[in-house]
Amino acid sequence: MTNWTQAKGPGETPKSNAITDVACPFCGLVCDDLEIVRDDNGLHVVKNGCEKAIAGFDRNVDGAKPQVDGRDVDIGTAIQAATALIRKSSLPLYGGLGTDVDGIRAVMALADKSGGVVDHALSEAQYRNFRVMQTRGWIMTTLTEARNRADVIIVVGSDIQKLHPRFFERIVNVDESLFSETPPKRTVYFIGKGLDQSAVKGPRIGEIITLPCEIDRVGEVIGALAAEVKGTPVTHDTVAGVPIADIRALAERCQSSAYPVFVWAPPSLAFPNADLVVSTVSDLVKDLNVKGRAAGLALGGNEGSISAAAVASWQSGYPLRVSFASGKPDYDFLRYSIPRMLANGEGDALVWLASFTPDLGPPATKIPTVVLGTPGLKLPNPPAVFIPVGTPGADHAGRIIRVDNVVSLPLRNLGRSNLPKASDIFAAIELAL
Repeated sequence: MTNWTQAKGPGETPKSNAITDVACPFCGLVCDDLEIVRDDNGLHVVKNGCEKAIAGFDRNVDGAKPQVDGRDVDIGTAIQAATALIRKSSLPLYGGLGTDVDGIRAVMALADKSGGVVDHALSEAQYRNFRVMQTRGWIMTTLTEARNRADVIIVVGSDIQKLHPRFFERIVNVDESLFSETPPKRTVYFIGKGLDQSAVKGPRIGEIITLPCEIDRVGEVIGALAAEVKGTPVTHDTVAGVPIADIRALAERCQSSAYPVFVWAPPSLAFPNADLVVSTVSDLVKDLNVKGRAAGLALGGNEGSISAAAVASWQSGYPLRVSFASGKPDYDFLRYSIPRMLANGEGDALVWLASFTPDLGPPATKIPTVVLGTPGLKLPNPPAVFIPVGTPGADHAGRIIRVDNVVSLPLRNLGRSNLPKASDIFAAIELAL
């Protein structure tokens, strides 16, 4: 039930129609403590909002119309045109997938019926994790465990502040713990140059230590750290420009700490063979657990990508990059990458869904494109069909899975607009096929 209160903004001016404890769908953390005011001009974040939340909730989405070949049409005509394109296609590609649980369920059902391929726009980064999880396994923690137990945080080559602006505020800097009234200070390590450390602050923070190396050489430092922990020390004086004495000191800190947590965000590891970094971190965590306790924490999950992978897994058995062309789920993380398929002329229709932010626009392509998108979505070319859809958590209710994969959170209908749910549009198309 919506919690309506009288909120106060700057200068203690009372504001009516405030909604508290709002969950934010615009990053994988899904912070659920926002306070939002709704007035005649739309939604306004007044408390606990980061720049992603403000950009997402405060955006004006009024006035968008369904279009076919650039002409405004009614919603029924747009659905008929989209249905005709998908019916004609021999291999439709379902991409983007910026949606909630209901939306991806509807995409999977439509892809199954039409014999299509399903792939999220951000899955290339996700596969830096998936490949390791599938082949080697790992020991991971949750946001809550990291918040309450971690005494050392090691950030691995990732600009977390850019991707998840409230991570340090909500997980690292907190001065309270479920298990102690006086929790020990935390040490925060940053492995890599140029990572934003400005949000790491407050009385809970002890030391902030940087091991400066180029981001594409983070793997060398992690490899040396793993060797030190394993008892096979590196003989060089430096590794990737980092003194081996500093790496050895981190190894000793990890071994003596109660609960070190290695944090990375796959989108930041955008260099060749980055999955090897994730693999080495995972093996390092396993070694630390032989005599102590340690864990990994992979961030990411923006644009609904965690929900997409989870729903694809429980409905098809595979985490995205699934084809239904044979009449049953077929998985291949290389073959069914939609960017690769488009580059090689595979697929004859693109169905693109982006309901959260205007930044997740479809790629430029010559094949017919159906776009279900939030108003203002960046489009390289006018699509054959465009249907504006609402944002879960702002324009309609929904559910989204948090980045640590342990909880799904309800998203409220804040009444920003009357735009339709993407899941309803896809269900109508599926019914009409």
